[in-house]
Amino acid sequence: MQLVLDGIGKKVGAETWLHPMSLDLRSGAVTVLLGATQAGKTSLMRLMAGLDAPTAGRVLVDGRDVTGVPVRHRDVSMVYQQFINYPSMTVARNIASPMRLRRQIDVDARVRELAAKLHIEPFLDRLPAELSGGQQQRVALARALAKQAPLMLLDEPLVNLDYKLREELREELTQLFATEGSTVVYATTEPAEALLLGGYTAVLDQGELLQYGPTVDVFHRPRSLRVARAFSDPPMNLMAAEVAADGLRLRGGPVLPLAPSGALPGGAVTVGLRASALRVVPRAHDVALSGRVELAEISGSDTFVHVGTAAGELVMQLTGVHYFELGAALTVWFSPAQAYLFDAAGDLSIAPQRDREQ
Repeated sequence: MQLVLDGIGKKVGAETWLHPMSLDLRSGAVTVLLGATQAGKTSLMRLMAGLDAPTAGRVLVDGRDVTGVPVRHRDVSMVYQQFINYPSMTVARNIASPMRLRRQIDVDARVRELAAKLHIEPFLDRLPAELSGGQQQRVALARALAKQAPLMLLDEPLVNLDYKLREELREELTQLFATEGSTVVYATTEPAEALLLGGYTAVLDQGELLQYGPTVDVFHRPRSLRVARAFSDPPMNLMAAEVAADGLRLRGGPVLPLAPSGALPGGAVTVGLRASALRVVPRAHDVALSGRVELAEISGSDTFVHVGTAAGELVMQLTGVHYFELGAALTVWFSPAQAYLFDAAGDLSIAPQRDREQ
């Protein structure tokens, strides 16, 4: 399915829920809608599905204007945050329900195939209430896949699951999307989820479309500070700086000897560094920032260290489990080649040199 949103917008009373935006979704690919809560992801998906009508613009499916056509007249499947299954039906009947409506043949074989892909084969004869939350969401996903709709919408489907289940299902979904062939739109608040799913990403904020393109390109080259904030977890470290004759002078910090291909903007600028760009062991051409440990926390297999420096508080992400004494002096290092530079208007002026990022 080729889905095009042409100047689509949504107002409710005097409130603007979605500012006019245009999107041309890639057929057969995954498009991630990335943004914080109330960024407009669900509102946009409801317009795509036909659950709501836009107040501006058009929705085109394979070149046909379907603006205002209700969802029952569209071939769309949806999965929500909540586990929505038919409580009186077994797992097998839940998965089979869209296929039986289409009078599809070989229903039982397809049910077993989808159940195997989502690891719920042992539960086919159970009712949804007899399953865990993760298993119930797998049933909802299997039923959505069974519909074989050309457009599949997933509105933060993993948000209510625990960390381990989310990690398992993320990996499985990536493989499923690659084999099922539907055009998939996936809403999430988590940058890591967008990177794992790949495809294309549309970054939303307060009802505005900030940037759209291949996920890796959007991540490595955010057009603005707003995109950089939305596509960084933990949030990108931001430091005020001024252009000097020999580079960029961080407020209270060193001069960064940047050698950009383009001209530096004048006046005050903002330097951005991802948490993973900071380290405790220097490499060639690294720049040092001295500070003190304000907090160290372990999350999964990473350690996040909050360091107070003259340039501001920085968050450093280290792989593995590390111990840091609170209040201890600590020097953090980074390569100027990994720095983002934003001008006074918050627009990206210089992106990191990709060949020196790792």
